[in-house]
Amino acid sequence: MKKRNLCVFCGSSLGGRPEYEMATRQLAHVLVSRDIGLVYGGANVGLMGVLATAVLEQGGEVIGVIPESLVDLEIAHRGLTQLHVTQSMHARKKLMADLSDGFLALPGGIGTLEEIFEMWTWSQLGLQQKACGLLNVANYFASLCAFLDQMVAEKFVKAAHRDFLVVERDPERLVTRLCHEVQPYTPKWIGPPSSGQA
Repeated sequence: MKKRNLCVFCGSSLGGRPEYEMATRQLAHVLVSRDIGLVYGGANVGLMGVLATAVLEQGGEVIGVIPESLVDLEIAHRGLTQLHVTQSMHARKKLMADLSDGFLALPGGIGTLEEIFEMWTWSQLGLQQKACGLLNVANYFASLCAFLDQMVAEKFVKAAHRDFLVVERDPERLVTRLCHEVQPYTPKWIGPPSSGQA
């Protein structure tokens, strides 16, 4: 049976609250205890480095994927099970997606949001049927989730597509949902695109 991998997007800094690092270490424990491999951005800094090192210290497998342009900037982690160096950011995300069975985001910055939103978009468009989620540590994503609900209310996003993005505060519960929820394809448009939600 193929080993399950989850891709985790997270910050290249530690953030401003100790809860972020604590939740990252809890997530590492959940992944290793369930024999789930970690796919992540390949860096040895911030929450990225904390997560990868914690998984490795507990005997888990970690696959890093990092573009050439960030090997020095983000300080590539040299102790991983596998480290893939790609030629571009696009190639990085494509390989991470190919290697993973689901995706989740910890607190992070612009890059973290861009990555999880692209995976979520791919699910919306039916390009994959892999679950996406946010680990809402210390209510970090609360304002974002409220805005996403507003997008549904304003009819720019279908409620079914909003539900593709799983949100939980507990790492154990989030991983459980990501491992068991497969996103069925829901057509983005019913009728011409001009008549409905984009």
